[in-house]
Amino acid sequence: MPGSKSNSVSFHEDVTNDTSHLSEMKISDVKGSVEKRTMTLIGKNGCHDSVYINAAKIFQGICNKKPKDKMLVLYGDDSVSPVLTFKDEYSQRVSYELAFNALKYQELLEEILLDSCLYPCQSIPDELTSLLVVMLYDFQDRKFEAREIFDEEEPLAEVRKIEHFLYSFRIKLAAALARCRIKHDALSIEYILPETIRKHEQRAAALPLCVWINTFKTSLQDVIRDLKNKGFTKVESVSDFKGYAYCMDQHCHDVLFFPSSLKEELLNSDLFADCKLLLQDKSRSLAVHSVQALLNTDGDVIVAHVGSHLTIAHMSALRNHSLSRVFVCGVKSSAKADELRNLFNHMGCENIQLLYEDFTEIGPTDPRLQNAKVILLIPQCSGLGFSNPIDFILSEHGDAGLLRDLLQGSVAKDKLCSLAERQLTELMHAMKFKVQTIVYCTSSIYPEENELVVKKALASGVEGNKLKPFRLIPPVFPTCSNPESCTDFFFRTELSEISSACFLAIIAREKDSSENVSVQDILARAAAKGLLSSTAEKTKDDENKQWKTAQHGNGVTGSGTEPKRAEFPHHKDISNINAAVSVSKAVTKLRKKNVNQPVRYVQPKKPISPAAGTGLPRVVQHTAHLPSVGKGHGRQMLARKARVERKKLVLKPVEIVLPPVISPYVRPQPGMPASSSYFGWTGAKSWSERALPPPLPKSGQTNRAKESAVAARVLKPSPRFTEKVRIPEYIHSHTYITVYLYSG
Repeated sequence: MPGSKSNSVSFHEDVTNDTSHLSEMKISDVKGSVEKRTMTLIGKNGCHDSVYINAAKIFQGICNKKPKDKMLVLYGDDSVSPVLTFKDEYSQRVSYELAFNALKYQELLEEILLDSCLYPCQSIPDELTSLLVVMLYDFQDRKFEAREIFDEEEPLAEVRKIEHFLYSFRIKLAAALARCRIKHDALSIEYILPETIRKHEQRAAALPLCVWINTFKTSLQDVIRDLKNKGFTKVESVSDFKGYAYCMDQHCHDVLFFPSSLKEELLNSDLFADCKLLLQDKSRSLAVHSVQALLNTDGDVIVAHVGSHLTIAHMSALRNHSLSRVFVCGVKSSAKADELRNLFNHMGCENIQLLYEDFTEIGPTDPRLQNAKVILLIPQCSGLGFSNPIDFILSEHGDAGLLRDLLQGSVAKDKLCSLAERQLTELMHAMKFKVQTIVYCTSSIYPEENELVVKKALASGVEGNKLKPFRLIPPVFPTCSNPESCTDFFFRTELSEISSACFLAIIAREKDSSENVSVQDILARAAAKGLLSSTAEKTKDDENKQWKTAQHGNGVTGSGTEPKRAEFPHHKDISNINAAVSVSKAVTKLRKKNVNQPVRYVQPKKPISPAAGTGLPRVVQHTAHLPSVGKGHGRQMLARKARVERKKLVLKPVEIVLPPVISPYVRPQPGMPASSSYFGWTGAKSWSERALPPPLPKSGQTNRAKESAVAARVLKPSPRFTEKVRIPEYIHSHTYITVYLYSG
């Protein structure tokens, strides 16, 4: 273990009890791993005296109290809060497990005491009854064998007194236990427990181990290589676990799962000893990854509760490559702050700021938090969604009363109301901050603590008139294999053999219609959601290069300069893809055929508006002339480039609507000026279906003098027509038009 410093706290039975001052000590080196293995062996042969004392104090606060007229076994007065002193994390865990086991079998243990005539006893005061029950459970668990005593252990008088007393009654106690098993027709005492409790324990024992990778110490690639060297095999899912195997999580890219049978071996490995892998329930990883996906490169994070230091460290690791800071509220004391700093330094965290005030005591305008963009709110909850209640109590500073609630199968109504009221207060306080998003996460199975709290907070209007209101948004995980879980804007995981229960809600402030989102924000959010990849970027670059090449080849004016590019809106219509391909092929053929034929240029007096609803830019008058030699060479180059581009470019579903085109070869319609005859072109499935103008009658050749007169009346382009493009529209084999496009 990394430390042996004792840490004392007060223990309360009611809902306000938490263990926020308990020391959270993790394996930090090989020596700690050796100590842990030694403690495990000691646990099989009994526990240290201090463990019995702490377990008795915990049991005293959570044991079931019967009415006085029905109470046969009396417990001491628990009005005075006892002090818990833990040597290390293992001692802390064993103390809670021993107290929980004594609570599960409280009625059985009391029945054994009464049946064996060991209780009542004048030599054992009521204040030691809790110690008697706890040590009786451990005694029968050792098959009534004597405990192994170690020299380095400091003896405690009351523990040794109860131990000798139980050992002197060992035969009567064993006989009483046998009679109880016969009475309940149970092969072992586990079968005396209710079916729901037994199933819950089996589910908790089989739950896969969830770990996250500490990127301050290592990387995903290094961990995978280390696991491969240790003989582990990567599988697709937890259902494929067999032997030394692991799998990746479907929601969080830095989370791995291992079989529960490998827990001891993994905890003793160097990956855990060096804090490269950290054991934590997946629900907390879902919360921090939601925050990560919502942040830009420099936004700060507010963690409303200290909770587990592992959650804070995970958040810090995800923000490692940014300028963000992680503000943690509710540290309260300098001693706790020093303890957290030591833990964070050991894990490599550097971007964490500790705040002594509780979250609700910090004002929304606090200058320290003005750059905060997201608040992570994981409030104290009933915790019945956690598979292992001991893990929840130790890691989340949870209420030890959860052990009693779990056995009862429900939470008392007054306790649930108190929790929900506190959660609503904290969420409404978070909504007063000028942040973009709030991530709300619990491990509760009750709607009163989950969606009802969120809905009440949204309906409260606590933001006021100066801030935009909040609204629910769907989960923002990089991947989500179960879309049905996201339909109601709340993300849930049910309590099962592979996961604990989790509730997750994300509320975001409504965007101002005039607000501009920066490019950095868009790219950061896209990267966090896994939408950016090297393949996508490479494809985009290739398309840009091809587009520039096409424009350079097709957009040279008569003066030899390259005009600006006019962008057309893309309308996705798969039915028009063939039209685009056919037109391109036909254009290429016509270019080859008419390279050396004379070209006529016709320009109307007024600009022509495209068909309504097409979304195309307008056409303005202009005339361009190319030298005949340059024209022929340019046509050949265009044809070659068109063939190459057809091979390279990946066609996309777009709707092509060609603008109206002027033709001097069509007779004017009634009501239309003679100098402005029109042909409207729209996309067709093939070139053969397109309505082409009839060929020129031999007797109706347009004389060049008339043509020159039309060209002389061409208006100069208006300054607002700042962009131009050269579009080849083959109305007839002798016509090639250059037009200007309206940039607006």
